[in-house]
Amino acid sequence: MAAKGKARRFDVVIGGGGYAGLALAGALSQAGLDVAVADPAFGSVGQFRDPRASTIVAGARRLFETIGAWDAISGEAEPVHGMRITDSRLADIMRPVLLRFDNEAAPGEPFAHVAPNGTIRIGLLDAAKVAGSTLVPTGIAGFEQSAGKIAISLSDGSKIAATLLVAADGVTSNIRGLARIPFRGWNYDHAAIVSNVRLEQPHDGIAIQHFVDRGTLAFLPLPNQHASIVWAEPRLQAERLAALSGDEFQAALQQRAGYDFGEITPIGPRAVRPLKLGLAQHFHGHRIALIGDAAHAMHPIAGQGMNFGLRDVAALAEAVVDAARLGLDIGSEPILQGYDSWRRLDTVAMLAATDGLINLFGSSAPAARMVRDTGMGLVDRAPRFKSAVIKSAAALTGNAPRLLRGEAL
Repeated sequence: MAAKGKARRFDVVIGGGGYAGLALAGALSQAGLDVAVADPAFGSVGQFRDPRASTIVAGARRLFETIGAWDAISGEAEPVHGMRITDSRLADIMRPVLLRFDNEAAPGEPFAHVAPNGTIRIGLLDAAKVAGSTLVPTGIAGFEQSAGKIAISLSDGSKIAATLLVAADGVTSNIRGLARIPFRGWNYDHAAIVSNVRLEQPHDGIAIQHFVDRGTLAFLPLPNQHASIVWAEPRLQAERLAALSGDEFQAALQQRAGYDFGEITPIGPRAVRPLKLGLAQHFHGHRIALIGDAAHAMHPIAGQGMNFGLRDVAALAEAVVDAARLGLDIGSEPILQGYDSWRRLDTVAMLAATDGLINLFGSSAPAARMVRDTGMGLVDRAPRFKSAVIKSAAALTGNAPRLLRGEAL
């Protein structure tokens, strides 16, 4: 990595090669900065064989287009043309729709797409490579901060240096811990089963969110009449369901989903993910910025986890590139504080909203169900409000960074 006796100096070193880390690398390298991404997974065989899928909202898709990643993703991405939300009891035969969203992000532009996680990662990796990012197949073991740089020790014993270090290494971020930035939150008593299914009837690009008793079940449309499911239940129940035989799992899934899609056939592996809410006390430290799950963790009920990480990417990239072009220190406190302020209010609002939804829909009490069903009915009859919700969820409102608007830095 470096000449003997001297560590190679980068403008930005990113710890973590997930969605957020690779997207930031592509954006910064494309703008002319010297960027390295450190992740031991780069040296692993099959690192991107992830059968799960994620929702890519319109703003995130514009970011992918701008940094050159979307062409590699689009062939396996399914546009989302609408969403249906139900609230039923497990014993109910039908799952009546209480709230519908059919709005477009813009004329002719779907609100979102759904694509396999592995495909997204490969597209972002290729874009980062093409833009000139350096990939380092090892982790970050430690660092020493100084007035003008941050000296980074890698897990293989080598050293590099940077003007700015970015933590994109997940909810248990080692970099955040080494920087002594507190991370506060809690674990929910639920866990999510994630897997893929094949549908007998066409999904027509419609995403479904079922609230059933104390659980939730989301269907995210994929190409070829497939769908990704995110099925949240109390933790012990989720573990029990995930361990069922194929036929037993299919029967339990069908009971919760109803028959809008006809017969539902599970395909591929199942994984159980614990659910939590968390927020870093600060999104930056001395010459350090936090993005994605290193900065915040949220429940998947709104499908915004990856997308909020990409909002961080767009905001930090814009702040850093603008500062660099003005000849400013990209790792200085004013630049990083500006990024922190830009992202914090939006993130706190989303965490509060998702937690509120979990509390509201987690109750099986008749009064709680009446309140939420009445509320959904009122929203369903307010087209302007629904349109505003769609645009906000698609990251197309407010002070959106340029990358989310599809504008190059």
